[in-house]
Amino acid sequence: MTRTAILVGITMNQENFEYSMEELANLAEANAIDPVGRITQKLDRKNKATYVGKGKVDEIKSLADYEDVDLIIFNDELAPSQIRNLEELLELEVMDRTRLILDIFAERAKTREAQLQVQVARLKYELPRIVGQGEGMDQQSGKGGLKNRGAGETKLEMDRRRIKKQINQLNKELDGLVAERQVQRRQRQKNEIPVVSLVGYTNAGKSTIMNAMVAEHSQSAHKQVFEKDMLFATLETSVREIILPDKKQFLLTDTVGFVSKLPHNLVKAFRSTLEEAAEADVLIHVVDVSHEHFEAMMATTEETLAELDIIDRPMIFAYNKADLANNVMFPRREGDSLYLSAKESTGLELLVDMIKEQVFNDYKTVTLVVPFDRGDVVSYLNEHADVLETTYENEGTVLQVNAQQSDRMKFAEFIQSETQKEG
Repeated sequence: MTRTAILVGITMNQENFEYSMEELANLAEANAIDPVGRITQKLDRKNKATYVGKGKVDEIKSLADYEDVDLIIFNDELAPSQIRNLEELLELEVMDRTRLILDIFAERAKTREAQLQVQVARLKYELPRIVGQGEGMDQQSGKGGLKNRGAGETKLEMDRRRIKKQINQLNKELDGLVAERQVQRRQRQKNEIPVVSLVGYTNAGKSTIMNAMVAEHSQSAHKQVFEKDMLFATLETSVREIILPDKKQFLLTDTVGFVSKLPHNLVKAFRSTLEEAAEADVLIHVVDVSHEHFEAMMATTEETLAELDIIDRPMIFAYNKADLANNVMFPRREGDSLYLSAKESTGLELLVDMIKEQVFNDYKTVTLVVPFDRGDVVSYLNEHADVLETTYENEGTVLQVNAQQSDRMKFAEFIQSETQKEG
């Protein structure tokens, strides 16, 4: 059932305030909440007690009564005392931006790991906000002198201990899942398969790019990831193997999207999931170039990556949804930037070429002479490498192969000559 809400935000002359409020409306709608009104205020600093000034609180209450809304949503994270004060004054449920995002993540989380990560973040958010039931009831009834305060405080401490214990238990289970993924990651590194990670703002089209590449270049084309035109459609990290016509292969990972004012606890909770991006050979920063605030979205993504210490990876900028943008020529490459439309599968091969330049730069074309009794070597190269030419001479099978460094080292005894060639 859809609930109704009034959105409230304050601006302290920061850039992109209007965009931030628009995004708050989108977040509300993603959580089945219909924003029916909006109130903003320009302040030098936030009111410590009520976030907005007293006059604005009265204005919010008047509009809330007129529109008969279910709750009020604020565009920043509120202190526990601010939430309590506002709910008392407005006589309505108060939700801040952080809780709104946490609720969306809780709804979208599908894998056990994502569910655990969201639960940890929610509990850490709730911990300083719980109020002892006994204490709250006493305040409401006007009772509760010194005699009853002790019981209320004891209940409060019990609740806090319970939540801390729950967080520890969830973290232990998470540690086990993280350890499993680290084993898988080490195995991939051992196999020397490059990793390419898609990163970017939520709903920029990362999953669409992954699905288009899987459909074109994967033996498991049926393993499409979930994609939908909505915020936070993907919370899990998906990994797919991409095999190119020349037998080169890499792993493509699709990560959770970012959003402005992403809760710190949520970033911390998803740190282990985003390690896939931290250890990637190249990042593809996917940008919705059709969005009027795409530059602010790019800045948010870069800030979040920096918070995760993901700052030294080679990066390709994929300006997606170019078909929806005004006056954008595509497909078009400019240095490390590419304008494309994943939905129309236009520009994807250019993206593949850019990936190849980054992750297959250790390839060289070599000529090998393999004795006829070493058919195993010929079979391996035909299966795993790009064999450009095969001829036969008295000494054995002559192969011209575009091979990576590990294969060149493995079969060094058979190499007669080598020349540099781009991957």
